Amino acid sequence: MSLIITDECINCDVCEPECPNEAIAPGDEIYEIDPNKCTECVGHYDTPQCVEVCPVDCIPKDPDHVENEEQLMEKYHKLTG
Repeated sequence: MSLIITDECINCDVCEPECPNEAIAPGDEIYEIDPNKCTECVGHYDTPQCVEVCPVDCIPKDPDHVENEEQLMEKYHKLTG
């Protein structure tokens, strides 16, 4: 399951540089996560780095993009070649 940034985001800029897949980018009003690039840091770290650094706890799992760990690892391999 990829992650999503909710409208509680305060645009503090700490999540974007932490994403190893460059899945986070500024949106029109708040930061957004590209579900095609988000692996919840599977393959890179034990925990999602954006969640670790977010000061307002606004990055939950995206219910519209459900994936298990195996699928996330497969996506990681596709992204990293």
